[in-house]
Amino acid sequence: MQDPNADTQWNDQLRRFNIIEPKEEIKTEEERFEISRAEQLDKKTLDELDELEDEEDERVLQEYRRKRLLELQEKAARARFGEVIEISAIDYVKEVNQAGADIWVVLYLYKSGLPICSLIGDHLRSLAIKYPQTKFVKSVSTVCIPNYPDKNLPTIFVYNNGELKHSLIGPFAFGGMNCRFEHLEYKLYEFGAVETGEKLQKPTDMKTFGMNDAADEFLRSSIRQSMKNESDDDD
Repeated sequence: MQDPNADTQWNDQLRRFNIIEPKEEIKTEEERFEISRAEQLDKKTLDELDELEDEEDERVLQEYRRKRLLELQEKAARARFGEVIEISAIDYVKEVNQAGADIWVVLYLYKSGLPICSLIGDHLRSLAIKYPQTKFVKSVSTVCIPNYPDKNLPTIFVYNNGELKHSLIGPFAFGGMNCRFEHLEYKLYEFGAVETGEKLQKPTDMKTFGMNDAADEFLRSSIRQSMKNESDDDD
C-alpha cells in the first residue's frame, strides 16, 4: 500500500479532492518526544502512573533545589559587608566612589554627643546586619568634610557606581527623634539602596519629610573642593 504521507503527485491529487487526509506536519524533536511520551503514558496502569508521577515530582523538586542553591550562592557572594565601617577623608574615594560596580553605599556623617546621631547610628548598625549586600560607612562630619555645619547632622548620602544618588540632610529629613528603624529602612528601600526580596510597606506613622537643598548643595560643593585640594596636594 502506498504511504499516504509520501510526497507524490498522486497523493497531492488525492488530498486535493479530500480522498485522503492532509499530510501530517513535520514535528519538532520536542513535539515528537511529547507525542511518544503521551503514547507511553496511555499504556501505563494506574499504579505505574502513580510511580511515574512521584518520579516527575522528584525531578521538579531537584530542579527547584538546584535553582534555589544558585540563588543563595549568588546572594552570599554579594553579602560581604554586614557592618558600619568608620572612614576618614583619605578613605572616601576608595570606600565610596570606588566601592565596585552596582554596589550601593550609604555614607553616614555624624558627631558624637548629639542624641539624634546616636539614634540614627543605632538604626544603621541594625540595617547593616540585615542588608549585608549594601555597604554602610560612617565618618565624623568635620573629619570627612571640613567645616560641615552641625545643623545639617545627621546626614546620609547614598551612592551607586560612584555617583551620589540620594541624600537625607538634617534632623527634619529623618523625622527627628521620632525616627524608627522601619522609617529609615523604608527610606533606603525607596532609594533602592537595600535589597529586600519583597515589597516593603510604608509605615503608617511615617511622614513625608522635606529636603534641605541648601545643605545638600553645601555638601556637594565641599566634596568638590576637598577632592580638588587633594589633587593639588598630590601634584
